[in-house]
Amino acid sequence: MDKTKALEILQKADASAELYEDSWMPEQSAFAAWFEGADVLATWDDSPLAKALTGGKDVSDGIRVYPMNHANRLVVNEHLEFTRPVSLAAYGRTFGLGDRLGLAGYAHLQIVKEHDVKPILAQQSMRELTLTNRTWDDVLDAAVWAVVKAGWKGGFGADGDHLKKPEDIRHALSCGYSMITLDCSENLKTPPADPAELEKVYNAIDAAKRAEWEAEYIGNPLAEKLGASIDKAALMRAAVAFGDAIPFIIDIYENIITKAGRRIDFEVSVDETPFETEPATHFFVANELKKAKVVADSMAPRFVGEFQKGIDYIGNVKEFHECFKVHCAIAKEFGYRISVHSGSDKFSIYPSVAELTGGKFHVKTAGTNWLEAVRVIAEKEPELYRKMHRCALENLEKAKALYVVHCDVSKIKPLDEVADGDLGDYLNHDDSRQLLHITYGFMLEQGLREPIYAALKKHRKVYDQYLKRHIGKHISLLGC
Repeated sequence: MDKTKALEILQKADASAELYEDSWMPEQSAFAAWFEGADVLATWDDSPLAKALTGGKDVSDGIRVYPMNHANRLVVNEHLEFTRPVSLAAYGRTFGLGDRLGLAGYAHLQIVKEHDVKPILAQQSMRELTLTNRTWDDVLDAAVWAVVKAGWKGGFGADGDHLKKPEDIRHALSCGYSMITLDCSENLKTPPADPAELEKVYNAIDAAKRAEWEAEYIGNPLAEKLGASIDKAALMRAAVAFGDAIPFIIDIYENIITKAGRRIDFEVSVDETPFETEPATHFFVANELKKAKVVADSMAPRFVGEFQKGIDYIGNVKEFHECFKVHCAIAKEFGYRISVHSGSDKFSIYPSVAELTGGKFHVKTAGTNWLEAVRVIAEKEPELYRKMHRCALENLEKAKALYVVHCDVSKIKPLDEVADGDLGDYLNHDDSRQLLHITYGFMLEQGLREPIYAALKKHRKVYDQYLKRHIGKHISLLGC
């Protein structure tokens, strides 16, 4: 059997059938295809893989097609090593590609093939799973089938993103995830701005611990060398902010991460806080974790400025550059990479990220892939887009309880004043981008899930094209 013959057989049964060229696996007598309106795994012989698959349907001339479902994903994982998520900690540049709908992975891999970067394909938080009504298995299923379709053998990661509870971490790991991003936000305290109140809260900490910290950190020469000078006030802010978080991190690392039975990439996230992570605080946390023998592969501080969803960096780029330089120096000293969260569309700071990290970083994107899906619908299915836009407006205030954005509805042109051919322009303005970015869960919940999926499958090649262009811009600006 060759590709031409296989496609000919499929197209006799379905004229619209297509074969994913890079999926061709003659050693397994298998390949991926688009057939009868869905992605399928096709086989033409009784290979061990073919014998283990379930739910197959005969086409003709020995070709049989199988659904790309969870049961068959597990079979593929067992027979094809390259389809299993792996640790990517040893690789310098990794890029998180959160895919809320499970339709973007194939395009993502086409982009990655052209760049020197490794993909984290399955990346979801509990918030996203809840809003999209998906499971850890659903997300990983989509990633694995994308790998099969693209014939990607370069390795990929799967990230249990922004997890806060031990049971959620264990669940993600049990499903095969290779990375855990630990969200410490519920264990952090905002240091009081008033000096007297700060000292009062600090003095409530055990006296022996305070004495130990003061002797070690105030005027610490290494911190000074790295640009993270620590005086008494800086130490108090760090200790108050992270006094409870550090034991939490240590506990998760010692009792879950190290006991997983395989190499898990461990990221510490402190970015979702109302206060900036000062360099002195970053140094304090890094050193405390080192003393506890916690091996973090990456850390995500809360940087100066604002990293809001779906739009570029808000703040002084030069100030960011100088501050980021110190965070990178600390990360390098302690042996981990800096991670940039809400990295979607932060084009103005990407040159600094590429330069100051020395090409060793992790950047997370998610919602921007969804926005490209919305762009496709706005341009190709205007009636559906109008329903989505109205749903977004109706649910914006509820969504703002889940995401921090500056979306100003008064700056968004009224929907009734925009012609069908101009609807795509909504995706080019910050306020409408944020409106559409954070309300995805409500659209999926309130009767638009099936039409959205149907539209994107219908226009899948356009969606792939838009993703390649948009995510390709991200990766290129990062110097990969």
